[in-house]
Amino acid sequence: MILNKFYVENLIRTALTEDINYVDVTTDYLIPADQQGEGRLMAKADGIVCGTEAAARVFTMLDADTQIEILKKDGEPVTYGEDIMRLHGKTAVLLKGERTALNLIQHMSGIATAANRYTKIVEGTKAVIADTRKTLPGLRPLQKYAVMCGGAKNHRYNLSDAAMLKDNHIDAAGGITEAVNLLRSRVGHMTKIEVETRNLEELQEALAVKADVIMLDNMSPELMKQAVELTAGRAILEASGGITDETLRAVAESGVDIISVGALTHSVKAFDISMYIQ
Repeated sequence: MILNKFYVENLIRTALTEDINYVDVTTDYLIPADQQGEGRLMAKADGIVCGTEAAARVFTMLDADTQIEILKKDGEPVTYGEDIMRLHGKTAVLLKGERTALNLIQHMSGIATAANRYTKIVEGTKAVIADTRKTLPGLRPLQKYAVMCGGAKNHRYNLSDAAMLKDNHIDAAGGITEAVNLLRSRVGHMTKIEVETRNLEELQEALAVKADVIMLDNMSPELMKQAVELTAGRAILEASGGITDETLRAVAESGVDIISVGALTHSVKAFDISMYIQ
């Protein structure tokens, strides 16, 4: 997955405008405009790095002459105390860009690290970890990119990618069979249909109407195992809802194909990175 540079630059421009407004009172009144400095971004934990290019672009957008050496590429592991990036340029530029750059790389590295941890928990099973649409407004491309850098997969990017019948859609349409049949008569041949189910009866109805993907919503690992046996490969099974580090392995061992985890993006802990300037 490659991030669109125009999207990244527009996001950074918005962030810098929000942060600096029209003047950095501390830096502009304290640091000589021509003073040169050295900076480095250092990991304060073990994990997976993500967002190096975005963080670097913050400084070069402030001053194109800023020199940057990226030591850890996106998706690479890093340990406590390792340098991720080194910078040389105007001290004022390094100071003005510090918080925006750290906000981006800390958030993206936190997602990549969590995705990598979840992926390792399910190793040896057929299950694949995926994200959801539970992303922060305006940050979805960055967050989904970070998920990929951590070794997990992306669910649908937006509402146009696939048809997903959640419980409210099903209730509003009059049931699973009615909803799937109506959708199938209207969507194109490239559009997959996923159906959310809450019990084995709904699963059987979704199978009968030949849904492409069936979500097992908030089911126990024991019930998911029964669902896998009933499905017998006739549809892709996705486990979702209330899955934690403690239950993730049991869910994977039930035999489901996909495990979607909203926490990868909506409540992930930022990765600890510090910037030091000389």
